[in-house]
Amino acid sequence: MKTLFGKMTKKRILYGFLALFVLYLCYLAYIFILSPKTNLQSIYLIPKDAVFVIESEQPVEGWKKVSESEAWRHLKKNVYFSELTENIQRVDTVFNDNHKLFEFFDDRSLFISIHMISPKDYGIFYVLDLKRIAKLQLLKTYLNTLLDDGYVLSKRTYHDHEILEVHDRDSKETMYLSFIKNQLVASYTHTLVEASIDQYNEPVLGRNLNFLEINQKVGHEDLFRLYTQYHYFDDYIKMYSDRPSDWVKRVSENFLFSGFYFDLDENSTLTANGYTNISAVNEYYLEALQKSGTAERSIPQIAPNTTALYMSYGFDSFTEFYKNFEMVQQNDPEQFESYQEGIAKVEKFLKIDVKENFVSWIGDEIAVLQIKSHINQGKNDLALVLKTDDAEDAKTNLDFVVEQIRKKTPVKFKAVDYKGYEINFLSIKGFFKMLLGGRFDEFDKPYFTQIEDFVIFSDSPNTLKGIIDKVTEGEILAASEEFKSFDEKFDSESTVFVYSNVPLLFDNMYALADAPTKQKMRKNKDFIICFPQVGLQLTPEDDLFESRLVLNYQDVEEVKKAISLPKSINTSDTPKTQNTTSTEITDAVFNLSPIYPTDLNAQSFSKKYANGNIRFEVDLKDGLKHGRYEEFYPDGTRKIRGRFREDEQVGTWRFYNKEGNQVHKKRF
Repeated sequence: MKTLFGKMTKKRILYGFLALFVLYLCYLAYIFILSPKTNLQSIYLIPKDAVFVIESEQPVEGWKKVSESEAWRHLKKNVYFSELTENIQRVDTVFNDNHKLFEFFDDRSLFISIHMISPKDYGIFYVLDLKRIAKLQLLKTYLNTLLDDGYVLSKRTYHDHEILEVHDRDSKETMYLSFIKNQLVASYTHTLVEASIDQYNEPVLGRNLNFLEINQKVGHEDLFRLYTQYHYFDDYIKMYSDRPSDWVKRVSENFLFSGFYFDLDENSTLTANGYTNISAVNEYYLEALQKSGTAERSIPQIAPNTTALYMSYGFDSFTEFYKNFEMVQQNDPEQFESYQEGIAKVEKFLKIDVKENFVSWIGDEIAVLQIKSHINQGKNDLALVLKTDDAEDAKTNLDFVVEQIRKKTPVKFKAVDYKGYEINFLSIKGFFKMLLGGRFDEFDKPYFTQIEDFVIFSDSPNTLKGIIDKVTEGEILAASEEFKSFDEKFDSESTVFVYSNVPLLFDNMYALADAPTKQKMRKNKDFIICFPQVGLQLTPEDDLFESRLVLNYQDVEEVKKAISLPKSINTSDTPKTQNTTSTEITDAVFNLSPIYPTDLNAQSFSKKYANGNIRFEVDLKDGLKHGRYEEFYPDGTRKIRGRFREDEQVGTWRFYNKEGNQVHKKRF
């Protein structure tokens, strides 16, 4: 009897467990199959002030591909980059330590967004779509198994939502998490989690029509996508520079959103394709470009291989673009009236026709070049290049305009010949800003020259001389294998194309940075120039711009080998002579460095010591050394005397010691 009773008891226990298991299976079936779907979209929970948003449907696979790339491994060695990506690397550690758990979470969308939380700092915010498993209370309980004795878990309530606080005893930092319907939100910045909860009922970014337009075009097929909200872009840049350039302001005002989907190849070259929309309120120039077609890029034929930044605008024809530019400006009657008045004033005063004498001969591309200076280290020269439809027609019209300026103004400038190219002066203050908009206000009263089918303008004649030197020597972008290979990653035709040679641009970036960032840049230059080439292309598609962004990673030692080390540059325009502390005086005392006068019609050029005494003085003709040359010691005693003829030393040159006695001479 006892044996029979024991068997019946075991059966009851077994049946009881089976019943509980069946009930649990039914519960799971209800949770995952039968329960109503009340899923919330992840984007609804991202705080509205996101500067960047990264999205992935396969976060584990996508992150694995990025973290195993050569570029990422290189950048992780850098202290500065490690600080910037500290939170991301923490997530990487959690991924690696709990790989099986996160494999279960893969195929669930993950959003990572970046927000400015102070003028000099940003916070990172995470949203993971748990789908139906979010309904399992066991999920929150399982969180404890991720934590060891080095962490403390606490809870608090904010606007009827529970926030879990995971405090790291070692770092003294706290990660904040909350479950909102099917979404898990997290951040090391508590205000971002609270802002997400506040947006639960009234989402902003996720209902922004301009964002949704880009989001739908980008799609959801690739490993990860990146979105940029330009309204907050200038705030982000201010973290690195207290004096962001005008282009940063224009980008923030004129673009709305960009969305890119990414491809990372085996060489760690990152290619991003996507779309960008523009503001209809501020930007007439981009709207006109959007309506004006595309063009092949040809300006690399005269752009020096020392070009740090090449910004190209292409169109079916400049005449068509100019019509569209005038048309879209009419949306703002006050601005259009001011624009017309400015053009009419110039035309009336000089007796010229802007459309006939300028617009008619400009071809299908214009570009701004930022070129590493051949004079001053750490400085870049600017040039505006206009491709012509007809080189002879361009020359005829420009000659006419220059003649009208000579007749109507007191400016008397004689054209200067430099290596067979004529350098002239366009003395119409603010002409290009008036004609083409504020982005060309750097060219106030430019000099210009014509090289084949291209007319080049710059406020410095020395910039034009440098371009002429490079063209005659064949040292141009079109002859650079590195540029040609990189350029092939883009469509041959575009509306906007931006190319940057980062190592050459570094000095200019450094000049714009604030003091703390300069210190970091000096320390971490190798980790900036490891992306030596960066390019962006915009091409019209419907009312958007189809966009492509390419970052080319290269081993930093290879980058250094490819960079031509600059020669010793005399930033004071002071001729170098032999160190006379030596007892032996040689002909080397007459080896003078080039000078770079900025006024090609000046009769002389001189430099002074800090005490006000003349350092050297030379006569000029057409911007070249021509006539008497004298150099002095700081106390005013003569040091060198000689003569130039058309930039060449001629006759007898004499060198004097500090007592004023001649100690050496040479016949040229």
